[in-house]
Amino acid sequence: MAQDSWPSPAHNNRSLTDSEYEILSAPFTGDGVVGDPTQAAVVSAAAGLAVSIRANVTASLRGFSWTSGTSAFTLPVAANTSGKTRQDWVVLRLDRSAWTVRAAIRQGTPGSGLPALVQDPPASGVYEITLAQVNVPNNATSVTVTRNELYAGVAIRPSLAARPNTKPRRGDIEFQTDTGKIVFWTGAGWSTVYAPPAEMVINATVSGWTVSVDSWLEYRNGVVTMRLGSFLRSGGTVAGTTDIRLPVTIPAAYRHPTRNLYGIAYTTGVYPARFTVYSVIGDHPGQVWLTQHATLSRDDYVMPETLTWTIG
Repeated sequence: MAQDSWPSPAHNNRSLTDSEYEILSAPFTGDGVVGDPTQAAVVSAAAGLAVSIRANVTASLRGFSWTSGTSAFTLPVAANTSGKTRQDWVVLRLDRSAWTVRAAIRQGTPGSGLPALVQDPPASGVYEITLAQVNVPNNATSVTVTRNELYAGVAIRPSLAARPNTKPRRGDIEFQTDTGKIVFWTGAGWSTVYAPPAEMVINATVSGWTVSVDSWLEYRNGVVTMRLGSFLRSGGTVAGTTDIRLPVTIPAAYRHPTRNLYGIAYTTGVYPARFTVYSVIGDHPGQVWLTQHATLSRDDYVMPETLTWTIG
C-alpha cells in the first residue's frame, strides 16, 4: 500500500471513515471518564442481578465521546450456578462493527478471577476500558460492585509560577517555564512533581558574626539538604538565655512550608547547643537561630550539623 495521509484533498476529498477518525484522534485524547475519583461512583449495585450506571456521566474512548444520558440505567448480570464465585468487569466498549461506545459487561469465568479486557487494534473488533468490578457468588441473588473507573488524563500546559490556571481540575499538570518546575493540582493546592536541581551558598550578613566556613544548600527531587558551615563570634558576649541569629538565610523556595526544624551544634569548649531553622510560617522565616546554648564569648566558634527536609 502506498503512503497516505488524512485529512487531505488527495485522500477521499478530505472525508474520513470512522476507522481513520479513530487513528487520527486516539493518540491525542485520553481514554476514560471525565472527572476524578472524588466524584460519585459511575457504577453501583442495583436490585437483583444488575448494576446501575449513574446519570450524566461523560467519557472518551479512542476519540469517541460517550454519555450515560440524563437518567440512570441498569445492565443485567448473568446468573452464576457454577459452584464458584465469578468476577465480571463493567466496561466502556467501543464496538467497531457499529462504531458506538456503550457500557457493557465483560463476563468472567467462575473461579478464574477477573477476565482480560479486550483492546483490539484498529480497524475491527472492540476496545474496552474499566468502570467497575462485579462480584457474583454462586447462586447469588444480588451482586457487589467495586468501583474501578479509568479517568481521562489532562494535558501538561505551560504556565508561569505566578499565573497558573485559575480554574484547575484535580490532576491538572503544568510546566512552569520560569522556574522549570512541573506541578500538579491536588484539589487543595499545587504540589511539585519535579524541580530542577539547585546548589547555592546561603551565607548572610549578621552583625556580630564572621563566617569561617560557607554554608551551602542543595535541592534534589524534593529534598533540601543544608550543610551549615562554622561561625566565629566577632561581637560581644551572648548569655545562654538569649536566642541569637546565625549568619544564614534560606531562600523562600526551599523553606519548610509548615514546620520549624531543629538541629545540634557545638560551641567552643565542646558545649552542645540547639539551633532552630524557621519555616515559612515560623517567627523568623528562612532564618537560623541558636536557641539553646552555653554563654558565647568573643572568638568562640559555633559548628552546626547538616539538616535535611522535604518540600512539596
